[in-house]
Amino acid sequence: MKKIILLSLLITVVSSLAFAQNPSFPMHSNKMKFLLERINDQYVDTVNFDKLVEKGIVEMLKELDPHSTYIPQKDVQQTNEPLEGNFDGIGVTFQMIKDTINIMEVLVGGPSEKVGLLPGDKIIKVDTSVACGKGIGNSWVQKHLRGKKGTKVEVTIKRGRNPEPLVFTITRDKIPMNSINVSYMVDDEVGYIRLERFARTSPDEFRAAMDKLKKQGMKSLIFDLRGNGGGYLDVAFSIADEFIKDGKMIVYTDNFRKTGQQFRSSNRGDFESGKLVVLVDEGSASASEIVTGAVQDWDRGIVMGRRTFGKGLVQKPLYLPDGSMIRLTISHYYTPTGRCIQKPYDDGLDSYFNDLRNRQKHGEYLTADSISFPDSLKYFTPKGRVVYGGGGIMPDIFIPVDTTKYSTLYNEIMRKGVFGNFTMQYMEDHRQELKNKYPTMSDFKQNFNIDDAMYSEFMAFAKKEGVKDSITFDFAKNMENFAKKMKTTLDSIYNSYDNAIDENQKFEEMEKMMKDYMRENHAEAQRLRNETKSPEFIKEYLKFEMARTLYGYGQAYEIFLLSDDAFQQAYKVIKDDKFFKKYKVDR
Repeated sequence: MKKIILLSLLITVVSSLAFAQNPSFPMHSNKMKFLLERINDQYVDTVNFDKLVEKGIVEMLKELDPHSTYIPQKDVQQTNEPLEGNFDGIGVTFQMIKDTINIMEVLVGGPSEKVGLLPGDKIIKVDTSVACGKGIGNSWVQKHLRGKKGTKVEVTIKRGRNPEPLVFTITRDKIPMNSINVSYMVDDEVGYIRLERFARTSPDEFRAAMDKLKKQGMKSLIFDLRGNGGGYLDVAFSIADEFIKDGKMIVYTDNFRKTGQQFRSSNRGDFESGKLVVLVDEGSASASEIVTGAVQDWDRGIVMGRRTFGKGLVQKPLYLPDGSMIRLTISHYYTPTGRCIQKPYDDGLDSYFNDLRNRQKHGEYLTADSISFPDSLKYFTPKGRVVYGGGGIMPDIFIPVDTTKYSTLYNEIMRKGVFGNFTMQYMEDHRQELKNKYPTMSDFKQNFNIDDAMYSEFMAFAKKEGVKDSITFDFAKNMENFAKKMKTTLDSIYNSYDNAIDENQKFEEMEKMMKDYMRENHAEAQRLRNETKSPEFIKEYLKFEMARTLYGYGQAYEIFLLSDDAFQQAYKVIKDDKFFKKYKVDR
């Protein structure tokens, strides 16, 4: 009965948004209520209303748009935590390695650091529960280590090769979930900030990062929004406001009820002048597109990367009486020139969410020529530059995905968690030695390298972990290629069925040709797997993992950027005024 009441209340909440425009709504509301009451009163069997009502809500929302979603009560807190910017816990990041909780980082000033936990420690018991073995995963860890601020938890630690476990009692506290973990000076004038999501704390984090970099001499900024799926609308406005001069439209929302809002820039911007490059990709969505659109529309900076996701819908959270939540789409948003960048969803949810895969198949990640926009979506910036609406934001400078960085070998090593396993084992013997030799991240980045001996040691370890020095062999595909390449020769030796003896001889000849081709082709594929850029990037990622355990993720990320093609191109652009003149962009 409670679930019937819940759905009725949901209908009442939605009706407050719809009734004024839909006078038939009370009839539909009564119809739904009548059905649920009759099921409860007269249905032949008992009914699980929890399941029935929740499924009904989910299916109704699917009929609206791709981003109106239902979140059950049990998932609301965890869903909101990344956007609220904090949670209650012990202040560590961890990685599951062979069913064991390995501490990767200990938050400076957090509860775990205060009692003496260290990166590399293994948690083997939480209170009285064994914390390793089958059944121990991320959800188990969160359930047992998170808890209300002020509560205590006892953890038993295995440290290094010390046979005796260590026991710590930790008082839980508020743990920040930073949306900016990477901000540093690339050189004496160029700063870099990576924003991972638009959380409630992001504006303060951004201003703190800007203040730090400005004190170090920053005059130009690379702002990285790649993979940033969005967040709060007002936070996007606040971040964009840091770049746009006073009184300009940053974003506005609208719907058929004409109850939208306008967001105009204030005079508080921290970086309203100076060269700006914004990095985006297909994972940049929603709030990321609001900021990018404002920067592009006002000719404030150069946008580089690949076409963004294309989410131009605004959701409002609606809390239901049982603590569950609906994120209901209430508006479209528009960039300053009037662009709506929401991609179509008329063909259904499957087509909508397969869009990125289809872009990849069509070659969009490799060349900008595969993307076309109709003239109806053409808009103009104040300086006359052409920009397009519909289906995301097209960057000013296209950067194809770097396919050379990954190989089947690299992917298999990554998938099996070998980098983390090897690093944790290596650090048990060498952590203090490395810290003494490379006291700062700068020392490590400049002077530490994975030499051939360590690489060989790592690959031997990978082999023990089940990484095979082989490739997938697609026999049918190889046969197809063989027939195409050897067509003329095959036609000349195998063109008749004159007699059995001749045909057997011809078949043996063809079989030898086929085996030779397959053997050579397989050897070449294996060589490419293991001898192109694979070792280079394996060494790079291993160096990153070691840096992460020694100095934390934020500092270690600098190592990634050393071979990040998009970042390197952005750096070249921001150092060259001719690009800013070409694109008529402020600097």
